[in-house]
Parts: sequence; C-alpha cells; structure tokens
Amino acid sequence: MTAKVKWLENDTFVAETQSGHTLVMSGSTEKSPSPMELVLAGLGGCSSIDVVSILKKGRADIRSCVVELEAERADSVPKVFQKIHLRFVVTGSGLTEKAVERAVSLSADKYCSVSMMLEHSVKISHSFEIIPL
Repeated sequence: MTAKVKWLENDTFVAETQSGHTLVMSGSTEKSPSPMELVLAGLGGCSSIDVVSILKKGRADIRSCVVELEAERADSVPKVFQKIHLRFVVTGSGLTEKAVERAVSLSADKYCSVSMMLEHSVKISHSFEIIPL
C-alpha cells in the first residue's frame, strides 16, 4: 500500500491514496480534518465495516450501523490518543444482543487492522445499542 501527501499552502495538505482517492487535511480544522481526526475516523470505518459484514453473514436484518467515537488525547506534545470509546448504534429487525456483541468483539479482537495497530498504545473500549424495527 502506498500514499502520497503534498503540501498545498499554509498548513493544508492533500493526500492521494494508492487507489486514486484524494483527501485534504490540515493542521487547523477550519478547512479540513486533521490527521488525528482521520485516524479516529479510520478506526470507526474499519470497525463498522467488520460489524456490518459479520452481522450480514449471520443473516441479520441490519438497516443501519452508526459508530460514535470519543477520544481522549494527552495534554502535552505529542498529543497521542490515550483512550478511545466506540459506541455502536445498530438498527434492524431481529437483532440479538448476543449477535451484536459477537460482531463488535470479533472486530475489536480479530479483524480491525486499525484497532490492532492502536491497541498497543491506546485503551480502546466498546459498547453498543440495538434499535429494533
């Protein structure tokens, strides 16, 4: 996997991924997300992909999956993440606590590459809510 990041102006950069997608990021969040926001969003995306996939493979009637992430950062430089909590809100018909808990756990413990990279330096926790249809 490769990527290229090019400085545009001031504190604004554009990243181009190997797959040809581009995104803008900056040191201030007035114009675009910061790199740390992108890391947090990447964790949410990676985990959500897993949870939805696992539930679908289990033939769950899932209609929506939203993950709300809350992170705490160190007060001093480098302002690394110290804690991250992922709260999944899963909507569907016939979803069981056991199935959703299993999907969240499998993502956290086995499948989510972003989570696996972060877990060595960040305390990551998870919770979920099921909204039945």
